[in-house]
Amino acid sequence: MKSILITGGAGFVGSSLAKLYKQTFPGIKVVAFDNLRRRGSEKNLKIFQDLGIDFVHGDVRQLDDLLDIDQEFDLLIEASAEPSVLAGVDGKGTRYLVQTNLMGTLNCLDFAKTHCKKVIFLSSSRVYSIDALRAVPLKEEETRLEVDSSKIKQTGLSHQGIDHQFSTQDFRSLYGTTKLASELFVEEYVRNFGMKIMINRCGVIAGPGQFGKVDQGVFTMWVARHLFKKSLKYIGFNGTGKQVRDLLHIKDLFDLLQLQVPSLDKHNFGLYNVGGGRVSHTSLLEYTKICQRLSGNTIDIAQDKQTTSVDIPWYISDNTKATHTFNWVPKRSAEVLAQDIFLWLKENENELRHLF
Repeated sequence: MKSILITGGAGFVGSSLAKLYKQTFPGIKVVAFDNLRRRGSEKNLKIFQDLGIDFVHGDVRQLDDLLDIDQEFDLLIEASAEPSVLAGVDGKGTRYLVQTNLMGTLNCLDFAKTHCKKVIFLSSSRVYSIDALRAVPLKEEETRLEVDSSKIKQTGLSHQGIDHQFSTQDFRSLYGTTKLASELFVEEYVRNFGMKIMINRCGVIAGPGQFGKVDQGVFTMWVARHLFKKSLKYIGFNGTGKQVRDLLHIKDLFDLLQLQVPSLDKHNFGLYNVGGGRVSHTSLLEYTKICQRLSGNTIDIAQDKQTTSVDIPWYISDNTKATHTFNWVPKRSAEVLAQDIFLWLKENENELRHLF
């Protein structure tokens, strides 16, 4: 492989993959394409320059911006997105969400038809039905909620977590719907135009370099608030902080891509759940303890018992299909991930403090 285009290339996931590809394979041409809308993304431009990563300022909502690149690539990683699950919920920004996450993907697919041999589409675990996720049988433990294996009846649910057969029917958030609609168009492009595309439904992805906020990147924000001694809040589900997520270290995602891309011809239109799984998962309450140990700080954490329409109490990715197909499992635990974030924040403390 000689060349890669990464859309959303200055966002956390896109920029991290661009850096990892260039550092691991110095001879590869890496092009990062981004509109720099998200605060903090502009900080990657100097790093790109130092590493020899080409940057193209453009917007996936505009097909002409992509066509202006006028180059052919061995691989397109479609990582562009309005990433917040709360996007459009207040009635604002809905059009930007749809234009970016759906129309942007269509533009990327149209570009790839003639300019890219292979495509990896980064989708989201948020394609799954919120009602079905809230119906997962749970039991309350001392520091977390956990699936009650004795009461499991839903397809796609086991003690290992949620797999790709779990329900995508009914309400799933505006954000989740744009990602699911994009997946459906990916299938059409594969069948109609003979394209080579693979889909990863990613859980929470985190790691150093993420400018986290409440609605996206909360686990990075959690570390930062402890380091900088700022307050936090447990939101929803009685405000106990016992809701659970799995966390995928960006390097574990990169490891998976190294296994997927060479076999894309064999596994064309493969659909995989990709997350920290049982290797890396935590409740907010447990993660708070990790952040306290790392920072040496104990901060005020308020309780907001109100649960929003898009909140879910428990999600762990069942990676079984990806494990069986690619012999891949995530290697880095939630604590390792938090430690890597903490070290990045400490190394860049003066520069990053105002962003958090």
